[in-house]
Amino acid sequence: MPPTATAPESRTQSESLDQLASVAVNVGLGLKPGQELVMTASVDTLPLARRITEQAYRAGASLVTTLLTDDESTLLRYHHAPDASFDRAAKWLYNGMAEAFKSGAARLAVAGANPNLLSNEDPDKVGRANRALSLAYRPALELITRHQINWTIVAAATPAWAAAMFSNDAPDEALAKLWTAIFFTTRINTPDPVSAWKTHDAELHKRAAILNQKRYSALQYRGPGVDFRLGLADDHEWLGGGTTAGNANYCIPNMPTEEVFTTPHKDRADGTVTASKPLSHQGTMIEGIQVRFEHGRIVEARATRGQEVLQKLIDTDEGARRLGEVALVPNSSPIAQSGLVFFHTLFDENAASHIALGQSYSSCLRNGDKLSPEELAAKGANTSLIHVDWMIGSPQLDIDGITATSATEPLMRKGEWA
Repeated sequence: MPPTATAPESRTQSESLDQLASVAVNVGLGLKPGQELVMTASVDTLPLARRITEQAYRAGASLVTTLLTDDESTLLRYHHAPDASFDRAAKWLYNGMAEAFKSGAARLAVAGANPNLLSNEDPDKVGRANRALSLAYRPALELITRHQINWTIVAAATPAWAAAMFSNDAPDEALAKLWTAIFFTTRINTPDPVSAWKTHDAELHKRAAILNQKRYSALQYRGPGVDFRLGLADDHEWLGGGTTAGNANYCIPNMPTEEVFTTPHKDRADGTVTASKPLSHQGTMIEGIQVRFEHGRIVEARATRGQEVLQKLIDTDEGARRLGEVALVPNSSPIAQSGLVFFHTLFDENAASHIALGQSYSSCLRNGDKLSPEELAAKGANTSLIHVDWMIGSPQLDIDGITATSATEPLMRKGEWA
């Protein structure tokens, strides 16, 4: 049973949290009666995680299993663990998650991490720990990237995240501002959030349909620090909003979401790209990213902050230097118009057009979920242990679509749809 509808301006914080939890379970996740739910959350996000648990059981969940993380415990590892610890990850745990997904469980992540948590830690240890985690998580990640299960991500405001965004405000005020931003960007501040999401979902599907009719073979980007041509994978499909997973459940994977996205060709990226927003990756801030591609592969990479972590990231495996996703987001998106930098990919990627290093989504290819790894690779899909989005869009960015006959059509001008 969804929470009782009330006017947005009269909702209490508790009522807004209930609305967010209901939307996450019933719209984002599309949880079905009798389905199990595996949820990950930090201890700082427990108030929302508990409400999600309640809404999941109200929706008929057979079992909700929540795996909690703790920032302080993470730091204790970096301060006191032996060196060999950073080449290990709880493979047994992630194998268990993969088995749960294979058995029909849904996946929900409550995001709210401190974007600066590991910024002062040894970059070598951070890189090794991230690689070990990527290796251990691979069996579960493959089921997610192939959209075999219904899954979603939703955010909760936390003190550390709020402090990073609103550093000049008192802690309580910063936290309140972040919650306001989350409710705004996830459409919780509308009279009927469920209806608002259904309307928005339909609009994203319309935009993806237009791009699929165009069948561009490549995209050409030009803007400050960006002169870049990106070929699209053979038989690519643009997606946006929700999707029907392999288990037949309809879900909207990211809340918020403002993007339409597809799979680029792993061998057809050439030129220079500069990030338009900072990237918080696994607790480390990376700023001023600029990379140069040749024949799909990063051949030069630098950052004004977090250079060592960036280098470790693209050295994860061969596919980490190639692209697995390209997404288009207009500058008129609510997140962009908020004027805020969230220091969190879930939000910042929906404020600007972006690309992602690493693993491709097979669902962005025609019949991709039925193709073998070899068949996917032949069409240009990338394979990697990582999938890391970073933002390149801005109000100054122009994008052209290149047709199969090499004709050029304006696609975006000054960050807006042409």
